[in-house]
Amino acid sequence: MGSLWLCSVELASLLPQLSVVQVVSVEVSDAAVAVRARTRSGEPAGCTGCGWLSEWCHSRYERRLVDVTLAGRPLRIDLSVRRLYCENTTCPKATFAEQVPGLTVRYQRRTPRLQSLVEDVGVVLAGRGGSRMLRILGIKLPRVALLSQLMRVPLPPLVTPQVLGVDDFALYGGTYGTLLVDATIRLPLTLWEGRDAEQLGRWLREHPGIDVVCRDGSLTYRQGITVGAPEAVQVSDRFHLWQGLSRRVQDIASAHCGCLPAALPPVGEDDRPLVEETTQNAAAGSRAGRHAQSLFEAVQALTRTGRSHSSVARELGLDRRTVRKYARARTWQEVMRRPPRKPSTLDPYLEYLRQRWDEGQHSAKILHEELQTKGYLGHYQRVRMAVAPLRRGLPIDEPRERPPSPRETARWITTHPHRRGPHINERLPRLLDHCPELKLTHDLVRRFATMLGEHDAAPLPAWLDELANSGLVPLAGLAAALREDQHAVTQGITTPYNSGVNEGRITDVKLQKRIMAGRASVSLLRHRVVLIAHLRRRFADRPTAPPR
Repeated sequence: MGSLWLCSVELASLLPQLSVVQVVSVEVSDAAVAVRARTRSGEPAGCTGCGWLSEWCHSRYERRLVDVTLAGRPLRIDLSVRRLYCENTTCPKATFAEQVPGLTVRYQRRTPRLQSLVEDVGVVLAGRGGSRMLRILGIKLPRVALLSQLMRVPLPPLVTPQVLGVDDFALYGGTYGTLLVDATIRLPLTLWEGRDAEQLGRWLREHPGIDVVCRDGSLTYRQGITVGAPEAVQVSDRFHLWQGLSRRVQDIASAHCGCLPAALPPVGEDDRPLVEETTQNAAAGSRAGRHAQSLFEAVQALTRTGRSHSSVARELGLDRRTVRKYARARTWQEVMRRPPRKPSTLDPYLEYLRQRWDEGQHSAKILHEELQTKGYLGHYQRVRMAVAPLRRGLPIDEPRERPPSPRETARWITTHPHRRGPHINERLPRLLDHCPELKLTHDLVRRFATMLGEHDAAPLPAWLDELANSGLVPLAGLAAALREDQHAVTQGITTPYNSGVNEGRITDVKLQKRIMAGRASVSLLRHRVVLIAHLRRRFADRPTAPPR
């Protein structure tokens, strides 16, 4: 009885058209809820062809509708509707079937409420995920049918934006796509496969009226915007400018990797050189050391003849980055740099192990038992591995600090001084004092950061001249690239426009691709990316109910 009363209450909320529809019976079972209803006679209905109101009944027929679940049970509505004569003599329709607003749609077996739910679930979760969610909600719909319903949802009307964002994203493999975003309202407009200038120019010609276009430093997009919207102001994005400069800094640090150990704090001269020499001799006798030494000699012999890294890589069957690493190294030991050992629970007992080893106790099992009496809770194997270097005449493997990598050095240089930690503030000045090239790079980077922070592009021409005359090949190449796009770079420094919204939307595109396991076509991906952004905006704009 309670279930029947609950179903009646929910049914009254689900059928607001009770003035037009008369409920005949309600059957409640454990499997489903079946409602028999009929439209009221004498109520006028609009013709589906001309809109003329008519009450002249021709006949009746039954429509079977499916609605959202009622009290956790599937709801089926058997609705008897009228077929009416159209009293408009000029209408091509002789008869028409009446439609109940909010309950029926032509050629549709789902109610508008259920159809809206199916479309929203399809937009958010796509095929298999959406089908599983609908099954949880008591609605059985195959994934293919759900995707079909999703593709039938019309895209929102495209309004030409004043500020357009253009960026590329990895579609699959080596194929890229182009995403266009309205930078003002932060909503995606469209996307397509490829990143050629002709397609972008054609889209811009079809949508005139764009004032500002934010992009990266891509020559392809620059040409497409120039052809399609020559009056638009092109803005080179600040993030991409800084990213391009950071990559050049990393290239310079890689070229001067021999200077990077200068960032380490000074060590004592009593035992450290001996330790390093012993370790290097041991590495030279190992299989990995012999392999690194042979590769180093082969790469150095070929690169001294003036051959490019790509040709050397093809001949030796190596990756180009591997060839570059061996070509830039001064000795083969640099490519054998060992990573720092992670802290271990055995570290406080290393001095005791060294002392007992010198006293003649070489049994790892007995040493482990002794350490257990001192509070060590680790495994025997860790003690056995710790004393293994002592058996070969090497020093015990203590934690040690390694020089910064080129990537870490670039991060140190590009980080704002106030945001550097004490660790960096201690080591970076020591490195810059040792390497004049990195010091010059650091000064140029900080000057460009000042221009970005103060939105002042007046020093840009002089700064580009210093880049070109710095004697550093990566910076000289960057200067040449920025000169070709100097107007857009100036706009990127001085104006508030940027491609930040593009990067956020590209992150969303990657998320939707992963949800669909990378098997979605471009048209389906476009539908979901555009519709899900509007769906989020629609629910975000809804007022929340006040707390009780």
